[in-house]
Amino acid sequence: MSTHEPPTDRDGSPAPTGTDTPARSVAVSGPDLDAGGGVGGTEGAEGTGGAGGAGSADGVGGAGEVSGDAGGDEAAGDEGTGGRRWSRDLLWIGAVCVVVLLLVNAFVARPFAVPSGSMEGTLRPGDRVLVNQLAYAFGGHPQRGDVVVFDGIGSFLPYRDEPSGVKRFLSGAGLAPAGDTVYVKRVIGVGGDRVTCCGSDGRLRINGVPLDESDYLLPGDAPSAVPFDIVVPSGKLWVMGDHRSASRDSRDHLGEPGGGTVPVDRVIGRADWLMFPLDRTTSLDRPAAFAAIEGTGGHGEQR
Repeated sequence: MSTHEPPTDRDGSPAPTGTDTPARSVAVSGPDLDAGGGVGGTEGAEGTGGAGGAGSADGVGGAGEVSGDAGGDEAAGDEGTGGRRWSRDLLWIGAVCVVVLLLVNAFVARPFAVPSGSMEGTLRPGDRVLVNQLAYAFGGHPQRGDVVVFDGIGSFLPYRDEPSGVKRFLSGAGLAPAGDTVYVKRVIGVGGDRVTCCGSDGRLRINGVPLDESDYLLPGDAPSAVPFDIVVPSGKLWVMGDHRSASRDSRDHLGEPGGGTVPVDRVIGRADWLMFPLDRTTSLDRPAAFAAIEGTGGHGEQR
């Protein structure tokens, strides 16, 4: 993540001390003291002074140099230790962030790309939606009008084999593409609903109540060119695209196992936000027209 700067190299040579040219007292007194000469008189004074000067210059200066080198070594060691600690901390922070991201992606919220135009007027090909995977996790269930993302194996793809456990894990964690078995549609009917098309007014009816779809249906599209009349089994959903003339949805699978309905337990989550492109970012709220259907049946409601 980051690298520490190694301690600065040193050449190991002691710094020069004293003056550039040795003092006369040092030059004169050194031989006299070595030879055991007298200590009195001018030369003796100079000798004593020279010895003192030499001791003062070399001794104190040398000690200062040693002290400086030791301080440099200690500082370099602290810098190296601090750098290693900072690198280790960054690695831990990065690892924690990755784990949190994987957990969020697997259990909380997950982005999906819209693959086709079956949801136009609401979603376009290439749009990115954020799917709330906890929307139905704690006793909740899909509601009429929700835009849901689901796995079509067993319903829209009744003869497709289940992927391996490893592939399911990687896909669920967001480490592999969701694949071509994942769909995004709008919930029209829930378990217990009778959904019919179409009445004399050209509208879908849910439990006998006409549904106004003008808020989300692609302009120019009819609610359905295919007539149908179905009671949605318990624990299943009847789903349709908003671009009805270009959507392969529950209507296209009426004659297949499951009758075109999608098991609730195959729902990955509710698409709550259109995240990309940024100029179209918006929440995907449930259309108000579905409030007229409440209390008419479905999910065990009394008709």
